[in-house]
Amino acid sequence: MKRFRQPEKFVAWLPFATLLQKEVRRFLRVSFQTLLAPIVTASLYLFVFGATLGERISVMEGFSYAQFVIPGLILMGVITNSFANTSSSLFISRYLGNIVDLLVTPISAPQFIFAYTLAAMLRGLLVGSAVLGISTFFAELPWVHPFATLVMAALASFLFAQFGLIAALHANTMDALSMFNNFLIVPLIYLGGVFYPISILPPFWERLSHFNPMFYIIDGFRQTILGVGDVPLIVSFSATFAMALALFCWAALLIGRGYKLRL
Repeated sequence: MKRFRQPEKFVAWLPFATLLQKEVRRFLRVSFQTLLAPIVTASLYLFVFGATLGERISVMEGFSYAQFVIPGLILMGVITNSFANTSSSLFISRYLGNIVDLLVTPISAPQFIFAYTLAAMLRGLLVGSAVLGISTFFAELPWVHPFATLVMAALASFLFAQFGLIAALHANTMDALSMFNNFLIVPLIYLGGVFYPISILPPFWERLSHFNPMFYIIDGFRQTILGVGDVPLIVSFSATFAMALALFCWAALLIGRGYKLRL
């Protein structure tokens, strides 16, 4: 029987497609932990800040507190799940030693990165979309720039997928990996204006908040939805894009050199 030879372009992208499929199946197989758990957590935040405080306090003129806090909660779900997906998957592969199976495949460093990244972005955006759906029961959002909202969410997800890869390569234990989330990402999110606008802070702390990279991501995302923010939207987009590009180059450099791909 005659065998048809696959086109070279198809063969070149087959390892990428296989790795991407494997990563998507990985988080879908444990969807109770990877998707449902963060959605439940975000729902509790929405209940506390939406149903109980949403109509009683206001930190931004013209908007209820629920309207103010919902964009930050959506983005928090996107960020934490994008980071968790790449960091846990790559670290476990290093820890178990099955990363060797990937190293012997004809896959390039960019393909390796984008396979992990796209799966992480899918998980992060799925969680963010679910949180958005639940938030409709608590407040109505104006959606001033809906396309820009999607772009900012995708940029944030891409950025933290890269950071997850970098963290997974530098961590030698699961405790060390969790420190990136517990002592860096979460504190920066909380101090970046998820639950309050930095404009209400004393002048010193307001200026200090501008050195928090998370502030530009959160403020930009909220501004695309509500139409108001603490810094111009172009500044938020530029800062987020610059950070995403820098982390991608960093991850590509490490993976291209095979840096600590095996424990």
